Amino acid sequence: MKPEKVITVVQATSILVSTIVGVGVLPLPLFAVTAAESGAPFATVVAMSIASVGLVIVTMLGMRFPKLTFPELSERIIGKWLAAPMTLLIIAFFAVLTALAAREFGTVVVTSVLKNTPIEVTVFVMLLLAALSARADVRSFSYMHMFYLPVVLVPALIIAGLSLKNSNLLYLMPIFGNRRPDFFGGVFTIAALFQGYFIMTTVIPFMRRPKKAMIASVFGMGIAGGLYLLLVVAVVAVFGPMETKNLLWPTLELAKTTALPANVLERLDAAFLSVWVTAVFTTLLSSYFLTVRNMNELLRLKDHKPFTFFMLPFVFLIAMLPENVLNLYQVIEIVGRIGLILTLLYPGALLLIAALRGLRGEAA
Repeated sequence: MKPEKVITVVQATSILVSTIVGVGVLPLPLFAVTAAESGAPFATVVAMSIASVGLVIVTMLGMRFPKLTFPELSERIIGKWLAAPMTLLIIAFFAVLTALAAREFGTVVVTSVLKNTPIEVTVFVMLLLAALSARADVRSFSYMHMFYLPVVLVPALIIAGLSLKNSNLLYLMPIFGNRRPDFFGGVFTIAALFQGYFIMTTVIPFMRRPKKAMIASVFGMGIAGGLYLLLVVAVVAVFGPMETKNLLWPTLELAKTTALPANVLERLDAAFLSVWVTAVFTTLLSSYFLTVRNMNELLRLKDHKPFTFFMLPFVFLIAMLPENVLNLYQVIEIVGRIGLILTLLYPGALLLIAALRGLRGEAA
C-alpha cells in the first residue's frame, strides 16, 4: 500500500490536539485531586510526561517507517503471526475506548440537559455521527479536525481564564500535594486520558513530510496538555481540593460559577457543554477512525467504509454494559490503565526490536 501524502504538520497537530481533548475534560480534575489533593497540577504534569514518552515512541516508530501503517510496520518488525494478535488487541481496545467515551457522553447529557431522553438514544446518535464521519478519507478527516479545533480550544481557554478571578492560590499548596497511597494509580488514570496520541500511527504514513512528525507531536501534546493543566489549576484554585472531591464533573461546575464581564452571561455551563459536545465528537471520530482503519489494514482490504457500520452495533452494546455512572468510571479506570500497556509498552518494544535488528522503512 502506498498512502497518499496529504497531511501537513499543522493538520497533524490539529488532529492530535482535538483527539486528546475530549470527554475526559469533565472528570480530569476529580482524578487529579484524588491522586494528590492540592498537588493535582503536579500529578497532571507527571501524567502528561508519561503520555509524552508514549507519543515520542509512537512518533519515532512512524518516522522510522514513514510509508507503513501500524499493522504493516508491526508485521515487518516481529512477523505476521505475532503482529496480527497484537493489532487485534489494539483494535479491540480502541473500540472499547470509543464505547466508553460515548457512554460517558450520554450520561452527562441525560443528567445535565436532556433529562427525559433515554441514554440509549444519546449514545447511539453520537456513535452514528462518528461512524458516518469515519467513512471519510484521510484528507477529509484532517479537515474536520482543523475546522473544529478553534471551536474547542478558544471557549475552553476563555472559561478557564475568567474563572481564575475567583481563585485562591492557597488551595494549590503544598505544590506536590499530600502523600497519597494511590498517587501513581491516579497518575496512570490521568495519563490514560491522553491515549488519543495513538492516532499519530494513522496520521504519519499520510504526512507530506513525515520527518516533521515530531514537531507536530511536541506542539500537539503541549497544547492539549497545557489546556488540561490550566483546567486542573483553575478548578482546584476555585473550589479547593476537598470540595473538588465531592464534584462528579468539576469542570462543568467551574463553568457554572464563571460569568462573562458585565454579566453578559452570568453562567457559562450551557456554552461549555456545547463546546464539550464538539470535543467529544472529534475524539470519538478519531478513535472510531483508528479502529476501522486498522481493521482494514489488518485484512488488507481496499476500503475501510464497510467496517464503519459493521462495528456500530458492537460498540453500542459495549457502551451499554456499565450499570451506572460509578460503575462506568471504575471500568474507565481499569481499561485506561490496561490500555497504557498497549499504547506505550508495545510500540516501545517494537521500536527497540527495530533498532536492534537495524530495520528501517523506505524514506518518504
